[in-house]
Amino acid sequence: MAAAVRLILRRRLSTATATPPTPASILNPSSPTSALTSRQKTRLAISLLKSSPPPPPDQILSICRAAALSPNTHLDRVALSLATSRLSSAPDSLRDLTSSLLIPHHAPHAIALFGQAGLLPDAISTFQSSPSTRSLNALLFACLVAGNHAEAARIFQTFPDAHNVKPNTETFNAIIKSFSESGTTRSFYSVFDEMCKKGVKPNATTFTTAIAGFYKEEQFGDVEKVIELMKKHGCGESLQVYNARVQGLCKLGRSGEAKALLNEMVKRGTKPSWVTYNHLIYGFCKEGDLEEVKRLYKEMGKKGLVGDSSFYFTLIFYLCKAGDFDSALGVYNETTARSWVPCFSTMKMLVNGLAGSSKVDEAKGIIEKMKEKFPDKAEGWKEVEEALPQ
Repeated sequence: MAAAVRLILRRRLSTATATPPTPASILNPSSPTSALTSRQKTRLAISLLKSSPPPPPDQILSICRAAALSPNTHLDRVALSLATSRLSSAPDSLRDLTSSLLIPHHAPHAIALFGQAGLLPDAISTFQSSPSTRSLNALLFACLVAGNHAEAARIFQTFPDAHNVKPNTETFNAIIKSFSESGTTRSFYSVFDEMCKKGVKPNATTFTTAIAGFYKEEQFGDVEKVIELMKKHGCGESLQVYNARVQGLCKLGRSGEAKALLNEMVKRGTKPSWVTYNHLIYGFCKEGDLEEVKRLYKEMGKKGLVGDSSFYFTLIFYLCKAGDFDSALGVYNETTARSWVPCFSTMKMLVNGLAGSSKVDEAKGIIEKMKEKFPDKAEGWKEVEEALPQ
């Protein structure tokens, strides 16, 4: 009996005096003593947070703390957003995360994350503990992310005076975006008048947000009114404005009119960006005009314009969906040169399409690359390969 007690005591003492886990042991257990840079810590944290099944809430907290995440870098913001998504069903753990890593020095970001998780009462109480223009803007953003436009309107109308906070251009742009997303864009005019009375200068985003809303509601007369207002306030028809108009038309299935607008902007000396072509190509993809898509893509290449990864992934998906696997393969080859790879389902569609077009060798070559690049998906690719014609 005495020996058993001594053993228990030794175990408790050993546990009490054990060396606490190091960041490397949590983030990189295969090499627990390795020295990690901040960027390496964040990348390892993102990888762990993306794992399936997701880590339990207490482990997520340990991962974030070990990486010492803060919203000072884009990569850390990505990790924090991912952690928030994983903790959306565990609000107490999310509160622990924000209190230990963000509040009080990064209150605006904590407010935004509460909005992402749909915890608006927590976002509001965080604002009230640290009221400022930045926190107010974050709170309106939180409402937008949570899809609560009524709360956004209430906060905009009452919080500045109640908390002695002065709204700025970003504040007004946020509420205009709320109008645009909720189908009440006409409220733009009264808020814009208030903005001018308070001496807050509008910018291009003020007008493009309203333009997007009026296009969505198919209020084309109001689009023209906003364009005139924009010119009156010295914003002019910049690339940002043209892109908003092109996107608005494409979303309505009026890509032909959007292309005419592209020609107009070029004649007026405004050079399109890859974003302009992204809107047009996506619009024509949705309308099923793949010949126009390929023409625009070729034109974009001649201008030396390069999109982001999602632009190419979307294009590959629609080309595969239309059965044009040769063109899809060409775009895929361009993405691999940049180390970009579409999702498994899109790649599977491409591989099966190539195999069905008597290009089994090309299909198998892609599978080998996928297995090498993504070992965790090797089993899935093995099944795809076994189903190919031999």
